[in-house]
Amino acid sequence: MKSVSLIKEILLLGLVLCIGTLYAQKTRTERDLLGEKQIPFEAYYGVQTARALENFQVSGVKTNFYPDYVRAYAMVKLAAARANAEDGRLKKDRLAAIEKACLAVMDGKYHEQFIVDLYQGGAGTSANMNANEVLANIALEMMGKKKGEYQFIEPHDDLNMGQSTNDVYPTAIKVALLLHNDKLIKEAELLSQSFHKKGEEFKNILKMGRTEGQDAVPMTVGQEFHAFGNQLDAEIKTLRQMEAYLYEHNMGATAIGTGITASPGYASKCAVHLAKITGKPMFLSNDLISATSSQQGFVMYSSALKSMAVTLSKISSDLIFLASGPRTGIFEINLPAKQPGSSIMPGKVNPVMPELMNLVTFKVMGNDFTVTLAAHSGLLQLNAYEPVEAIAIMESQALFYKTFPLFRTQCIDGITANADVQKRNIERSVGIVTALNPVLGYEKTTELAKEALATNKGILELIREKKLLTEAEIQKLLDPATMTEVKK
Repeated sequence: MKSVSLIKEILLLGLVLCIGTLYAQKTRTERDLLGEKQIPFEAYYGVQTARALENFQVSGVKTNFYPDYVRAYAMVKLAAARANAEDGRLKKDRLAAIEKACLAVMDGKYHEQFIVDLYQGGAGTSANMNANEVLANIALEMMGKKKGEYQFIEPHDDLNMGQSTNDVYPTAIKVALLLHNDKLIKEAELLSQSFHKKGEEFKNILKMGRTEGQDAVPMTVGQEFHAFGNQLDAEIKTLRQMEAYLYEHNMGATAIGTGITASPGYASKCAVHLAKITGKPMFLSNDLISATSSQQGFVMYSSALKSMAVTLSKISSDLIFLASGPRTGIFEINLPAKQPGSSIMPGKVNPVMPELMNLVTFKVMGNDFTVTLAAHSGLLQLNAYEPVEAIAIMESQALFYKTFPLFRTQCIDGITANADVQKRNIERSVGIVTALNPVLGYEKTTELAKEALATNKGILELIREKKLLTEAEIQKLLDPATMTEVKK
């Protein structure tokens, strides 16, 4: 009996496996210009997405790598559907299903279906059709229909109504960049605040400023860190200003800007809906032919990212220099120790977080050059290289808003100042002699500087030896407020 029972269990298991295999292999047939193609039955994408999966296996980085990029497509398609419905072209039942589909994607659902490689030929056609097919099939299910029953909702006729890749794709990119810019500015502001907090913490620690790597005149460590924060504040302001170049869009331009296939009132209605959906003051270009070929918005915004990268790289390199040592370098500040710095040198700790920030900034600078090359290489009424502009700019944004919190919490927040080192540098530096000009006169301070360099003595050491100032006068002179405040 046991053997019979065992045989039954084996047969049942085999049947389950066979059914599972058949179900996994179940497909539906879709067709396009090139013919029929089998699509996985459970897939929400369709035939043109399937062809893109065969043609563009390049980077492995797909549309859904950036969730806000997927949301951007849903926002654009929702605005278009509502505008077409207002014009009477899209039926109310189809609008209702498309709205539900778009809102679901905006809510983070179905993102696993947006699978086209970011590197693609065709000026973004594959990405647009991926969105059209997925949203159409989601809408079909919400109507109680089956995937692929396009007689009820069709990817081209309904989801792409009055549209072209040439207006949808750049507009979706701009929406995605705007969503990412909000994240980027939020993290940049937190990073700036950390620099300013350190500025307040170190405001009474006197140090020597340097120009061209040489001793200059005194300042405070606080002033140095407030300057870092203010430089970042200026870059944040620029990012906000450059965001405005992304507000202008060409929805309604269709193929080249003439609006072919779109209804007369569609473009302006779509612009109104897009602004409401995104919460950004997006507006329709007054010259759609110009807007379809122009890349100014991408170039200007990318330039702001490059500018921020240049500033952050300079700040990061300054921190590395100021923390150099500990015995044979500047060693004016301490960076948090994050990991052993060498596989061979015991006790070595490297400035890994400023180095990480520099790696990111170098990549962002390179990405800006990519945008430059792509923007000027487009021909006539369309730029076919917009995909690489999108890749470059979104990568730069993501690198920044993912690295900033690490740089802030793992580096800036934990910096301490070596006050004893700063004091010793002040007392030995020849640079402090400039501050003595009003007290001792230029001729005397020049003699002191010359003697200090010749004897390797500090300026204050010589002043004490020569009894040129009392100790009380020296202490008053070295007061940070007296030494560093801007005279008004």
